[in-house]
Amino acid sequence: MLAPNSNMTMVGLPEEPFEVTAFQLMLGQMSLSGSGVGGNKETEEMLAFCGKHNITSTVEVIAIQQVNEAYERLVRQ
Repeated sequence: MLAPNSNMTMVGLPEEPFEVTAFQLMLGQMSLSGSGVGGNKETEEMLAFCGKHNITSTVEVIAIQQVNEAYERLVRQ
């Protein structure tokens, strides 16, 4: 199903299991990746739910040099 040197990214979970062997991937130099994040519909539903229940996020932008310090703060919380 995939062309050589290609990638298949699955978004969400398939309804039924499927089988892929390492040999199939390696022979065609293919890769398989996935994300638990849904599509537009699921994202819109999640944002509507958050808006209805006043759920917000906290975002902190840091320089890459501060990543270890930020990680330690996160672990301590």
